[in-house]
Formats: sequence, structure tokens, C-alpha cells
Amino acid sequence: MRKAGEYVPRRADQLVLDALTDTRVVVINGARQVGKSTLAELVLRNSGDGVARFLDDPVIRAAAAEDPVRFIRHDGLMLIDEVQRVPDLWLAIKNLVDREPRPGRFLLTGSARLLALRSLPDALPGRSETIELWPLSQGEIDGSDDGFVDAAFALGGDLRSDSIGLRRKDYLDRATRGGYPEAVRRETPRRRQRFFEGYVADLIARDVKQVAHIEQASDMRRLLSLLAGQTAGLLNLSRLASEMSVSAPTVRSYVNILETVFLVRSIPAWSANVTTRAVATPKLVFVDSGLAHSLTGSLSDGPVGGLLENFVLSELARQLTWAQTSARLFHYRDRDQFEVDGVLEDNAGRVIGVEVKAAETVRADDFRGLKLLQRRLGARFRAGFVLYAGSESLSFGPGLTCLPISALWTTSASGEKHES
Repeated sequence: MRKAGEYVPRRADQLVLDALTDTRVVVINGARQVGKSTLAELVLRNSGDGVARFLDDPVIRAAAAEDPVRFIRHDGLMLIDEVQRVPDLWLAIKNLVDREPRPGRFLLTGSARLLALRSLPDALPGRSETIELWPLSQGEIDGSDDGFVDAAFALGGDLRSDSIGLRRKDYLDRATRGGYPEAVRRETPRRRQRFFEGYVADLIARDVKQVAHIEQASDMRRLLSLLAGQTAGLLNLSRLASEMSVSAPTVRSYVNILETVFLVRSIPAWSANVTTRAVATPKLVFVDSGLAHSLTGSLSDGPVGGLLENFVLSELARQLTWAQTSARLFHYRDRDQFEVDGVLEDNAGRVIGVEVKAAETVRADDFRGLKLLQRRLGARFRAGFVLYAGSESLSFGPGLTCLPISALWTTSASGEKHES
């Protein structure tokens, strides 16, 4: 068990180090309070020759805005934290790295999707690499493998996972805890709730106003509550607009803002030529399931399935940032009501289907959507998995397997079983 305040190694640590060896500007992007600054400072200390500038400090921010060219002059690695606060720094950095194109010049952090901000004067195409940092994964918290995505593509339906003894209540406890380091450290649900309340208030007061002018902060809070009440549901702009008494374009702009500040993520609908009946509506998940739960405050029968689905999909999205397999995450639903909660497709067009069940048992009918994709895709369909709150790994036919949800973080990238 790690001591309070002890640094939790991140999968992104090595990604940042690797990028700095051959890239001029490395950006660590992600939500507030996920550990961007901590990771960046650790990398800077290990570099042995660097300087840090923190733009949350008003004096440092004023100096950067007054003379951005002089501000960035340094021979070693320079860390600039919360770089989006001074947009003029981007042009100064671009000009400097164009004149002196050696790798490892700048390590930047930001709490919004930087290239989506209209205030930034220019991107850094060909000069930068962005590494996205999420809240802690379950594997980072437990010190386990986090290798499901790679193992699923490598082994297909042959993938199996040993139970670690978790049941439905244990998975719900993990989902409601979430992965923000500060929330993980707090020992009681009440203390975590206090963290989440302050986090949302601070985010709306600072980051949301930085991205766009919002006259009614209460509208954003209302939208967050509505979205949390239907976690991992399809994005229905018309219904949300009606409930909020605003226009659908306004809701769309608000959702875009929430994506920009890393509160929610849109999962696009998956379709292919052989599945032309797919519904194009995206699914919306919260970046952190604990935050989503904090906005509803209950675990009635309705939200439980959506909360666990959000939990699983966000764990998959985390893994895609470090997996060796280059793949994207989608969902599938057609007009005949066949659906698959998560669809992973790699660059070769191979598909992994993932269905999430909050129950501790699995039925053959739970594979209904997966079997449809298997029939239509043929050899492209690598495997289909039902991840559930039970403990057994069982085959339900060629390429179709049920696994405990814990397989997400206890499976190694090769699928090998490790002794605990």
C-alpha cells in the first residue's frame, strides 16, 4: 500500500521521456488535478538541466505576457505549466524551435484541449507531440498491468483472466471513487464528495470562462447534472435543450466546452460498409466516473448500468493512450436496437467488441450485439467480450468470451498470467 502523498507512477511517464528524445515541444494535456504538473516536474528534475515557469503565478504570467521572447530563453529543457494562460507564448516558442530545431526544448502542460482554444494564435504542426493524461487508471492505482487492449487484439477470443475476488459492490465502489489522485487519497465517500463539489465549482469559475463567455454558470451546472443522470448515453441535443429551455445549438456549444476542459468525452458511432444501419449519434461519457456519480448522488437501479459502462469505457480510453496497438474507441447501435457498448478498431480494420453488464451472471442473450457484428464482419471481427461483475472467464462460442471487469487492469499486454 502506498503512503499518503507518495507519487503514483504513471503510464505516461515513459511516453513523455521518449517524446523528448526526438521532439522539440512536448505537451502534457489533460484535466485539472490529474497530475500533469507533478509528472512534468519529475521529468524536469530527472533531466538535470532545466527551468520551470508556472503561469498560475500572476507575477510570472505578467512577465510572460510582457516579453514572451525573453521569457522562453534557456539552454536546457524549459517547463511551462498552464501554457494556455499566455497565448502569445505559442508564437515565440514556434519561432525559437524553428531557428534551433533540437529535441527536448519545451515541456508544456495545459488544462484544456489547447489546439481547440480560439485564443491560441498558431499550432505547432510537425514540431510538437501531445500526450494526454487522464485521471489514474485502476492499474496505476493497484500497481497492476493495464494491458487488456493489447492482449485482446493479440489473443482474440482466447484471452482469459483470473478473478481477483471483486463483486458488483466492489466495482461500484471503484467507479464512484474515480481516478482523480486527490479523490483516491480521501478515505470516505463524504470527503470525496467535498472534493468533487469544489472541483466542479473551480472548473466552471476558471477554465470554462477561459474557453468561452458563459453568462449563466447555472446552465452549465444544470447540463452537467443532466448528462450525469444518463451516463454513457447517446447525446440527444433536442431533449437536453428542452429540459434546459435553451436552443439545441447552445447545448451543443456547452458540450463542446465541457469536452475542451476534459470533463466529458464524445465516443463516435461506429459504422462500416457492411453495417450501414448504424445510428450516427455519438455517446457521451464522463472522463471520470467518480465525478459523474458525484453529480447525481445516488446509485438507484437506473444509473448503475450507465455508471459501470462509463467506468469501463473510460478505462479503455485511458489504455489507448499507451497501448502498443493503435486503435480507436467507438460504440455501435443500429435502428433494429442491436448495440455494442464499446467497439475498438485498429489500423488494420480489426474489431474488438466490448459489452458491459452490471450483473454477476452472464446470459447468452448478452452477446446479441456482439454476434451481429461477428456475422457481418467475418474475419475482421477479432473477438467479442462481455465484461461483467462476476468472477468467471468463460467461452460463449468461437471468438466470444465473458470476463470479469477486472480483466481490464489485471491482464498483461501479452495476456500472460502473473503471480500476485
